[in-house]
Amino acid sequence: MLSPGVQLRANPFRMFKNQGIGVGLKPEYYDHFLSGPPSSVQWVEVISENFLRWKNGILASEPIQTLEKIRSHLPVRMHGVSMSIGSTDPLCPDYFRNLKEIVGRIQPEIVSDHLCWIGVDGQNLHDLLPLPYTEETVKWVSNRILQAQDMLGRRLVFENLSSYVEFEQSEMTEWEFVSEIAKRADCGLLLDINNVYVSGSNHKFNPLDYLKNVPHERVAQIHLAGHSVKPDGFLIDTHSHPVCDDVWKLYQWYIQKYGVQSTMVERDGNLPEWQELEAELIHIKKIQDVVNAREQSPAVAATI
Repeated sequence: MLSPGVQLRANPFRMFKNQGIGVGLKPEYYDHFLSGPPSSVQWVEVISENFLRWKNGILASEPIQTLEKIRSHLPVRMHGVSMSIGSTDPLCPDYFRNLKEIVGRIQPEIVSDHLCWIGVDGQNLHDLLPLPYTEETVKWVSNRILQAQDMLGRRLVFENLSSYVEFEQSEMTEWEFVSEIAKRADCGLLLDINNVYVSGSNHKFNPLDYLKNVPHERVAQIHLAGHSVKPDGFLIDTHSHPVCDDVWKLYQWYIQKYGVQSTMVERDGNLPEWQELEAELIHIKKIQDVVNAREQSPAVAATI
């Protein structure tokens, strides 16, 4: 259960409001945000671990002060990479204590992490590792998410992975696994459409089957990103290239069918000039405008 006094949205149709278009904020782009946000951006997302206390207990004050300045202009969302919600190790009290401190200071709109594990026996493998899609894992991860939400006093959001291996023990599809955890843990879903595309290509499933069968009312935001293609055709989620045409098409299909939701572009490698990255944000707006125009068309409205 969540701590007393935590307010949850009662609307069963959409648990998280659409806040428009965001971007993964990197230090290289700070100057574009400190004096006032670009008109193309309505919110930013940062990696949580970049703002937590270091191992010696010292708080990285300069990055936090910079983020607070940006927070005065724009809503912030915090995205973690080391909660390790799927590990068999106990949830780390120090990590949650530090995370709760920064959450209290920054007041992010959303706190998210990944449906994965990153290590065991206290070892951090510094990678987002997939889980077997079994009933046992669903129970384990759901219970840990409930614990994590209680420790932070808020509903959390978890992202679907891009994956490169599958477990023989799996008993269900990935979308069934993700959906069941989100429902049992009463958490949100960060729907990464590029990850769906990458995993679909690598494991030979239709990404539309995935996108049709997630709990749409729990989708808190959408990630779009680019990936790398190996010589053998295997896809790697590197976030080092522009969003590809197929992912743009999947995105348009999804929001046309299930509605526009907060959407951002991730770029972690081969960082382009801001104008090049902003062009992708402008492209999101164009797609959303097309979808919204269709929804408002009398011809479309008459068929609903």
